[in-house]
Amino acid sequence: MQRKAYYVIAVVVIALLIARTAVFVVDETQTAIITQFGSPVRIIEEAGLNWKLPQPVQAVRFFDRRLLVYDPKPIEFLTNDKKNVVVDAYVAWRIDDPRTFLETVIDRAGAEVRMADIVASELGAALGQHPLHALISTDETQMRVGEIMQGVTAGCRSTAAASFGIDVVEVRMKRLAFPEQNKQSVFDRMRAERDRTAKRYRSEGEEEAIRIRAEADKQRQEILAEAYKESEKIRGEADAGAARIYSRAFDADPEFYRFVRTLQSYRNFLDEQTTVILSSDSELLDLFNRKGE
Repeated sequence: MQRKAYYVIAVVVIALLIARTAVFVVDETQTAIITQFGSPVRIIEEAGLNWKLPQPVQAVRFFDRRLLVYDPKPIEFLTNDKKNVVVDAYVAWRIDDPRTFLETVIDRAGAEVRMADIVASELGAALGQHPLHALISTDETQMRVGEIMQGVTAGCRSTAAASFGIDVVEVRMKRLAFPEQNKQSVFDRMRAERDRTAKRYRSEGEEEAIRIRAEADKQRQEILAEAYKESEKIRGEADAGAARIYSRAFDADPEFYRFVRTLQSYRNFLDEQTTVILSSDSELLDLFNRKGE
């Protein structure tokens, strides 16, 4: 009886072990592939409790179905105008065909090794068709980074999907730099180019300033000449008017006119600080001589 109980316990334990290897749970973020002796036989994409034949007959492999990011090491490339650049890019990707993925790259590490080769190939081909100023420029109209990376993404997506069941969502450039041995020479060329541009702008500015000053001087001379002409005209008209007034005054009463003019002369040259010595018969003293008359 005791031996029979042992048998029952053993059977239960074996059944539990078999059930443990036959039942599994698929998470919402996962895709499961059941393999039989290493070959895929069933793909499970819905989350929940599932079953399979016990090991070693069947096994289950889990793959992440979320968007993944691969950050390969920076790579040096040659542009169309023979300039060396170091590109640091990243790849956003997901597993599109789990069966092909398992059969070709097996796991994420294998997939990233393949993608490193694909990205390097596509980037090298794309950058080799464009000059450096398509990547780095102060003129936005010359920049082609977005266009270049779209082409790289399309090329990587096509190759990865057909060969490895991988959907390459996007390839983006994080950083663009120059090789350490070329940095100083590149910076020197850029600095010299900026200096040439600055000198050209200064020269053009000085030329424009000279032109503006010359134009301003010309306008100033024209304004002064016109003002002098107008002032001389007004002065002439005023002198003529004064002469007419004097003439009419003289014709009306010559003696009174002479008297007024003499008084004006006194006022013009006589003050408290002026000493005048004149002869007694001077016409200027005529009014003083007549004071007693």
